[in-house]
Amino acid sequence: MGEGLRIIPLGGLGEIGLNMMVLEYGERALVIDAGLMFPEDYMLGIDMVIPDISYLRAIREKIQAIILTHGHEDHIGALPFFLPELEGIPLYGTAFTLALLQEKVKEHKGVELKEYYVVKPRDVVTFGPIKVEFIRVCHSIPDCLALGIETPEGIIVHSGDFKLDSSADPGERTDLRKFAEYGERGVALLLSDSTNADKEGFSLSEREVGQRLEEIIRARKGRVIVALFASNVRRIQQLMEIAGRTGRKVVLVGKNVVVNSRLAAELGYLRLPPEGTLDLTRMGDFPPEKLLLITTGSQAEPMSVLSLMASESHKYLRVEKGDTIVLSSRFIPGNERSITHMINNLCRLGAEVIYSEMTPVHASGHAHRKELQLLLSLVQPRHLIPIHGEYRHLVQHLQLGREMGMAEEGLLLVEDGQIVTLKDGDLQLTGRVEVGKVFVDGKGVGDVEDVVLRDRRHLSEDGMVVPIMVVKGQTGELVSGPDIITRGVFFEERGGEVLERAKAKLLEMWQEISETGRSDETELEEEVRRVLKRFFKKEMGRRPVIIPVIIGM
Repeated sequence: MGEGLRIIPLGGLGEIGLNMMVLEYGERALVIDAGLMFPEDYMLGIDMVIPDISYLRAIREKIQAIILTHGHEDHIGALPFFLPELEGIPLYGTAFTLALLQEKVKEHKGVELKEYYVVKPRDVVTFGPIKVEFIRVCHSIPDCLALGIETPEGIIVHSGDFKLDSSADPGERTDLRKFAEYGERGVALLLSDSTNADKEGFSLSEREVGQRLEEIIRARKGRVIVALFASNVRRIQQLMEIAGRTGRKVVLVGKNVVVNSRLAAELGYLRLPPEGTLDLTRMGDFPPEKLLLITTGSQAEPMSVLSLMASESHKYLRVEKGDTIVLSSRFIPGNERSITHMINNLCRLGAEVIYSEMTPVHASGHAHRKELQLLLSLVQPRHLIPIHGEYRHLVQHLQLGREMGMAEEGLLLVEDGQIVTLKDGDLQLTGRVEVGKVFVDGKGVGDVEDVVLRDRRHLSEDGMVVPIMVVKGQTGELVSGPDIITRGVFFEERGGEVLERAKAKLLEMWQEISETGRSDETELEEEVRRVLKRFFKKEMGRRPVIIPVIIGM
């Protein structure tokens, strides 16, 4: 028990998403969150990214619980992939968080969650020498938590994802009084959300967004289609109320919006219109000015409702002249090009498209600098570790700590895999564990690695050349070929002359090889690859992937 408390981030410190952290004291450990990350541009063909849990496997017997701060994908999305390995470890989360996870597990594995416990703000759960209190925070999804963690080495406060929004319902506002109580007791370490640490002032309130959305909806004479994150229940609620005040019927379109709205209504977080929502197939019974559609696709996800509408591929919906489409969300970094392409297509089809860069139709769920300052002043931690953000966000958050007068030795910049040890009031980096990104591609989990991504990137940039030759196995005599098939290098009908010159080079090479008597198939393939690689580099300045096919007879 003399090693102190170890804090080990397995994801989320240096990137947006992938949030997962381990707290370890002696023979007991807690896991906080298990999130995924959406693929970056270079991750061709990858559906999602999850954390490498090699370290969790190594300490499997120590883990007392997995604690979930809220139900966003970047905090719970990886769990369906891990649960079989972590079976028997209890889950703790709020009702809405666990309901969302239950849906994901059912969809992914076709099974039910087994051991889980629903907690509420101000509940306290004890895990041996560690006591965890759940603290209400406001975010862009209901039922969010921060954590007050009492350990033998002092109190740790984990902020979760949070913002300060006085316009939120009292039951959803960040519990500043509880944070102040911890500050008075003395906090050894604050782990604080850094996503908007580079944004000045305060975050926009949902009330301001609702007012702007109502102005837009009232002024439009045709259909209004609002695309948002399906988990943003408060904004869905605002839109339903606006629809009531403006005489429009609400149509929920898209699986995630329908499922999340159902779960939120069942748990009391969403009040549906008195007459209910309108089925998509009955829209024709009402004029366009009487319809408000709530859907997903603000990030131009390929199979989302909005993307299908933009490509005129949706089974029921077509963009009509007079439609107003509002993207009520931010552009997630990496998605800008796809979103812009979708917006252009929607405009071509006759829609007016409004998005947050034009007018305030979206509010972030993450605290800006003034809100982070307020949390620091309430909690008064001896040490600060910024979490949840790219490296630049972590740096900006540390700078904020300096501006608040924190001592330099109390500020620690940490990345995924680094072990932080809190012992006798001192906080130090004391080692590193294995971490990484595991790629999910279709049904494959972890079978795509960096070398595969490199090959995919190479293929996407320079194409592929497949030279085919049939040779006699004993003598190495060329029986047929060389034939050359290309994909993504040039249009073959126009590249005929180039291909003929490439074949001539191969025939020259084969003549030289025949004279030396070499017939090893692997050696011949390597020689073909070398000759064509040099040829295409000289002729076209390109480096296609070359896959020789030599068939022996």
